[in-house]
Amino acid sequence: MRKEDFYFDLPEELIAQVPIENREGSRLLVLDKKTGDTEHGFFSDIVKYLNKGDCLVLNNTRVIPARLFGHRKGTGSSVEFLLLKKIDNNRWETLVKPGKKAKPGAIFDFGDGLMEGEILEVKDGGTRIIEFKYDGVFEQLLDQLGEMPLPPYIKEKLEDKERYQTVYSKKEGSAAAPTAGLHFTESLLQKIKERGVNIVYITLHVGLGTFRPVKSENIEEHDMHSEYYEIDEDSANLINSTKKAGGKIIAVGTTSVRTIESASNEQGEVIAKNGWTNIFIYPGYKFKVIDKLITNFHLPESTLIMLISALAGRENVLHAYEEAIKLKYRFFSFGDAMLIK
Repeated sequence: MRKEDFYFDLPEELIAQVPIENREGSRLLVLDKKTGDTEHGFFSDIVKYLNKGDCLVLNNTRVIPARLFGHRKGTGSSVEFLLLKKIDNNRWETLVKPGKKAKPGAIFDFGDGLMEGEILEVKDGGTRIIEFKYDGVFEQLLDQLGEMPLPPYIKEKLEDKERYQTVYSKKEGSAAAPTAGLHFTESLLQKIKERGVNIVYITLHVGLGTFRPVKSENIEEHDMHSEYYEIDEDSANLINSTKKAGGKIIAVGTTSVRTIESASNEQGEVIAKNGWTNIFIYPGYKFKVIDKLITNFHLPESTLIMLISALAGRENVLHAYEEAIKLKYRFFSFGDAMLIK
């Protein structure tokens, strides 16, 4: 399949710049993956599409203030770092802008001497390994010096940092939010529980793998960056018992899909484990566990639109997107939601 097979024309004004006031007040497009039929409503309606005995899978990762600005020692030039992957306490894999100023051996100052970082190596693909030196606790310094790493298509300043976190975020480590989860409120999750739906939490720390653009014309040549995930015994058991009893597994977000599918065997059983995944799901992929998906509206030609096309069919997805554009749905991280059922 070719990258251009997943292109659509998106008017720039439909890219949501700020979150709406009420999380569950966003719009919801429901796509039937078998027929291609669509329905329209609000996210608060999601409860009626979930049935007793189903299982809702949520990614409880929490975004860290992963955007750091440093000054190169000797020249004073300003460089932006995005922390992608923790290697150990002091070393991180990062994206650097502009990269030409961050060659191995270059040292950067953060927060007027509060922290220093040295570039150790340049990886394939252009990311850098940086080693930090500091006194105190790294996480506290990051809170003090770092900014929330909003995607580049969001130009507005985020007034409340918690609006780029899910209400159930718990385990710190992401460079971006699992944005399908931003629509849930505590009261909506309570209603879902009262309906008899099981809720399980898994973790995938969102890094570059989810967002790196596809550059190869032939999508099968695209190389996914790996991201860390974990599933505990209780979550794996609940997903497996739901499947055995005939309930549906509903993933919230593409990160939950990638985690569950990475941790499952060929018999469709989820194994409790942790590790790194670079799974790339595109049309032709046979899903082992996931039945339905709650997701946001994604960028043209992205790995994310390829993933949802694998679940719902490329033509169904592009037709639904065409409808969403016509009806002025809000797109991307702070945008509206879609349920694929």
